[in-house]
Amino acid sequence: MGAHPYDHGHTVAGWTGFGIVTAGAAVLGLGVCTVSGPLSAVGAGIVVVGLLTTWVLHLAGWGKASGPRPREQWDWRVRDLEALEGHARCLGCRLAGRGRGGRDAARVASGREAVPAPRGGTADADPVGTGRAGAEPPRGAVVGGGP
Repeated sequence: MGAHPYDHGHTVAGWTGFGIVTAGAAVLGLGVCTVSGPLSAVGAGIVVVGLLTTWVLHLAGWGKASGPRPREQWDWRVRDLEALEGHARCLGCRLAGRGRGGRDAARVASGREAVPAPRGGTADADPVGTGRAGAEPPRGAVVGGGP
């Protein structure tokens, strides 16, 4: 879990849900292969239990909000203390009646304004290899090619 330079969201809720849903998928697959309706139903039930378990653990603070977390919160054993108010723009929290504030709640909770990342385009591109991304091209430079 420490081999990557960014947070992949390893949490108790995520790993527990993954384990239960994987076991349920195995039972469901066995039921399909053996053409057993009851076994398939049990496998599907285990998958649903895994999803509900993940949701409950997320609401209890053992999950994480969408997006990156500070480095000191990357360990999977760190509990998310903001979960009781609900994470902004989180479907699981909204289904539980939490985090209805949306973008404004995220800004207030984090204490900073969210700035959207640029979506492609050429505004941030390096115009002609000058090393000045986002700057105007040098006078006389041909941008976009052509004769």
